[in-house]
Amino acid sequence: MQRAKRFSALKTVLPIFIGLGLVAYSYWSTPPLVREQIFSYISTVDLRYVFASLVMAVLSHISRAVRWNYLLRPMGYSVGVVPSVFFVFMAYFANLGIPRSGEVLRASSLRTYEKVPFEKAFGTIVTERVIDLVMLFLIIGLSLLLQTRLILDWISANTATLIFSVLFLVVAIAGLIFMVRLSSKATSPWGIKLHEFFKGIQEGLSSILQMKNKSYFIAHTLFIWACYVGMFVVIKYTVAETASLGLSELLVAFIAGSFAMTATNGGVGLYPIVVRASLGLFGISYASGEAFGWIVWSSQTLMIVVFGAISFLSLPLWYKVKRRLFLNG
Repeated sequence: MQRAKRFSALKTVLPIFIGLGLVAYSYWSTPPLVREQIFSYISTVDLRYVFASLVMAVLSHISRAVRWNYLLRPMGYSVGVVPSVFFVFMAYFANLGIPRSGEVLRASSLRTYEKVPFEKAFGTIVTERVIDLVMLFLIIGLSLLLQTRLILDWISANTATLIFSVLFLVVAIAGLIFMVRLSSKATSPWGIKLHEFFKGIQEGLSSILQMKNKSYFIAHTLFIWACYVGMFVVIKYTVAETASLGLSELLVAFIAGSFAMTATNGGVGLYPIVVRASLGLFGISYASGEAFGWIVWSSQTLMIVVFGAISFLSLPLWYKVKRRLFLNG
């Protein structure tokens, strides 16, 4: 038990230390003159473009909250838009502290306030993540078409990493299938409970096939990812050297940044580094690329912290008022 607790604590703390270590490394490895340039870019940023980026980010999260209901309704549940938005912002806020904890928090909060079984709610969230992964691969495909030579060179230089990632994914999927089949034949209380958990997740996943308004779900998905790309692209106007970049160049940095967000807590430390490195492929200087990455990351993270904190405080109040109105009505 103690070993499990230590391992769990290590999984929580290690990504934070890695992120902070990358921040320190990035700071001390940057020459003082370049560091001054980066601070100059950030301190003189045109806030109009930052605000436009934040508006698109907020709209994407609201759209995600609305889209979530299309997955819940086939199972007989319906959540209001306002609490759904709270759930979504709370999840993103939690992920800044503990990677992937937001998904668990979102499902458990939905169970607490809306009486949706955890495994079913979690299944819909897994479905969302699968859809997000499909969209990311579509963007990678588009980027490959626009920057074929560059990406093929990167693939050839990172073949071993890609092979390892694919093998890991195959083994993980095979292990999951084995666990599902094994639990379906279990007779012990623990095995039966595990089978019920997998069954609930399966029901949540299959809700996408049963929804009535698939066109609205697709429209929200396209809107969400258009906002994701848009809030990244608009930041190019905050740094003089990146203002002339086209969509094809920015998509490469966007994809790299998307993977960085999952490597450490909310991309802390790593996000500006990989964005700077990606933009450097197109001749963008160290200072301009680093400033671009920090402006995107810091503005989006601050937005999540503010709206996430508001959601944590507002959610119980929302249901308290709703309960009172129901009792009085």
